[in-house]
Amino acid sequence: VQLQASGGGLVQAGGSLELSCVASGSIFSINVMGWFRQAPGKQRELVARITRGGNTNYADSVKGRFTISRDNAKNWVYLQMSSLEPEDTAVYFCNCNVYGIDYWGKGTQVTVSS
Repeated sequence: VQLQASGGGLVQAGGSLELSCVASGSIFSINVMGWFRQAPGKQRELVARITRGGNTNYADSVKGRFTISRDNAKNWVYLQMSSLEPEDTAVYFCNCNVYGIDYWGKGTQVTVSS
């Protein structure tokens, strides 16, 4: 399984960005897809995840500002980020779980300037 993320970049505080990620490979069904992030000097943390059935959960720090969605048929997952804050600056990683195994994309940089 390979994951390819896109959509990162530089944005001013208060702005918006959308991240996209597509999974490819020998996939019959992906249960959970999600996004994690890692800021310099910090551990990787969950941002949001979504099950195949559409159940979602978010980190408290992004609730009300970020929205995760997915296209099950095409194995895409999206993260719409609004009201971005400098504290959201990090490398964002796409993640999926297939048959109990976690797979990771290479990460995309999101930088929010104040």
